[in-house]
Amino acid sequence: MNLQTRKKTFLEDFQKIQNEEIVIRLEKLLRRELDKTKKTKQNFVPMSLEVFNERINISLLDSINGKLTEDKDLEIEIQSWK
Repeated sequence: MNLQTRKKTFLEDFQKIQNEEIVIRLEKLLRRELDKTKKTKQNFVPMSLEVFNERINISLLDSINGKLTEDKDLEIEIQSWK
């Protein structure tokens, strides 16, 4: 199901809601998510092509020199964060 179909279905379901408390909660959720998206867009500064290429080069060198963390090791490390 594509995004447009999902939004249409959501709106149809939303129209059927008879409980005001549910509508209020959905409104609050929508506002929070829109605020987050707005803040993310405001704080986003695209990197230059120069910086992007430099990061690629550093990553390639790290890979060649074995400076990588295997996925299993990362999972173990993440468990210690909790």
